[in-house]
Amino acid sequence: MRILYLHQYFNTPAMPGGTRSYEMARRFVEWGHEVHMITTDRSPKGASSGWRMTREAGITVHWLPVPYSNRLPYIARIRSFLEFAWRSSRYAAQIPADVVFATSTPLTIAIPAIYAKYRQRIPMVFEVRDLWPDLPIAVGALRGKIPIFLARKLEKFTYDSSAEVVALSPGMKEGVVRQGFPESRVHVIPNSCDLDLFQVPPEVGKDFRNRHAWLRDRPLVVYTGTFGKVNDIGYFVKLAAAMRELLPEVRFLAVGDGVEFDRVQALAKQLGVLEENFFLMSRIPKREIPALFSAATAVSTLLATIPGRVWDNSSNKFFDGLAAGRPVVTNYGGWQTDILQSHKAGVFLDEYDFSRAARQLADFLSSPQRLEEAGKAALQLAKDRFARDTLAKQLETVLIRAVGTKS
Repeated sequence: MRILYLHQYFNTPAMPGGTRSYEMARRFVEWGHEVHMITTDRSPKGASSGWRMTREAGITVHWLPVPYSNRLPYIARIRSFLEFAWRSSRYAAQIPADVVFATSTPLTIAIPAIYAKYRQRIPMVFEVRDLWPDLPIAVGALRGKIPIFLARKLEKFTYDSSAEVVALSPGMKEGVVRQGFPESRVHVIPNSCDLDLFQVPPEVGKDFRNRHAWLRDRPLVVYTGTFGKVNDIGYFVKLAAAMRELLPEVRFLAVGDGVEFDRVQALAKQLGVLEENFFLMSRIPKREIPALFSAATAVSTLLATIPGRVWDNSSNKFFDGLAAGRPVVTNYGGWQTDILQSHKAGVFLDEYDFSRAARQLADFLSSPQRLEEAGKAALQLAKDRFARDTLAKQLETVLIRAVGTKS
């Protein structure tokens, strides 16, 4: 099967960010399929060049230079989305394929996928990573009657053009079905656990700890990912400030980048926790995250209290934490927190009261038995329900089904 795979922000393990598309695609290649990935080239060498092509673990990757950064204002990001959609459409249509598979975000990735579908007369499968345009509307990134109207039209046209839809959470599936898409053709395949990547020797984590004098043998709670309004890393800072009164030895480390990075840093300075019990690092490649998680006592995944369906997300950090066998800390409800609580694989913190949240976390971190049991439960969840190989096979089945139906 020849798979035309569209992901605007595809990453290899040598790059910062999630690697779902890389991990899925390389498995498809191992299983005998041909995969062409179309994505953006965000490297400095790509800024002044046109399309370039590389081979990554057997995947043929086509890179188009379109400037983008999580630090860009929303309007600049939307321009980047539209530029990539426009420039990649003709290119995608010229790569012979049996199926086109497009993964959001952004929703505009559907434009080149739909164009390739109709030009080549092949089925299209669309993967929903976030419910667009619901999420950008909720955070205020998408405003005005006309932009919202056009986004809604694109959403409907995308589903109408799809043979099958993949949703990364049950809530996302519900959102797709609400738009009138047949439930039988929506498949929940969440983000996955890379057990072979995150199961590292304990010495790897100890080495990370020994390289940082502020850490050593102290408890460590880690956040990795985007510093955006949806993620609310300010919560992490305020939690650190509240924790100082209870367990001053606990260390909080936030690793990543985004439009909110400078504000987070300023808030940490203001509250007197920066370089005291709260620390910042810039983004690091995915292949370096296992060492960090091995050093962590717990891994956090955070969301702001934004109206809408942000709880339906499928956070990479959640699954990476499970794969590392680390308890997961959340400050939001929804399906992921339900799983943590039912399996006792982490702790759910009060999303509004920082003093109470700090007490909840302090109690958890102060119990070696709870920590050990939660870590074991997390790893078991990773193996039983979210192993990457298992979920990649499910995705392969969806693509084969789409090719068979030729919608």
